[in-house]
Amino acid sequence: MSDRKIIPGSAEDWFSRAKSNLVRAQCDKPEEVFWEDLCFDAQQAVEKAFKSVLIYLGIDFPYTHDVEVLITLLKNHGLEVPEIVADAVRLTEYAVWARYPSTIEPVTEEDYQEAIRIAQDVIDWAGLMLRTPPSSS
Repeated sequence: MSDRKIIPGSAEDWFSRAKSNLVRAQCDKPEEVFWEDLCFDAQQAVEKAFKSVLIYLGIDFPYTHDVEVLITLLKNHGLEVPEIVADAVRLTEYAVWARYPSTIEPVTEEDYQEAIRIAQDVIDWAGLMLRTPPSSS
């Protein structure tokens, strides 16, 4: 029996979810909502966007929230990941630790704005990658 897990959904499904997370992260912040929670949605947008590209290219990936692992997989398969996109590794901390009390420094509005900028850059890049036919190497 194989340890390989089947990743459900198409690249387009994952990309749609990524865009949804980004839109949710960009919604007006109610007073009761933590910046950390909105940054979590930005991180999820990034993670799902990278996974959509991996699926599109037929590259297996582990169940992970670690954005650096996903970027490394893309690079190891010959894909050039621009620095502005690779900057998304900074959002990994929002995947888990930022969702719980007192595990990281409080997230500021400036941190949030940076997370949104990074997530938008990744979404834009992934959208371009999904319109580029995969190479048959």
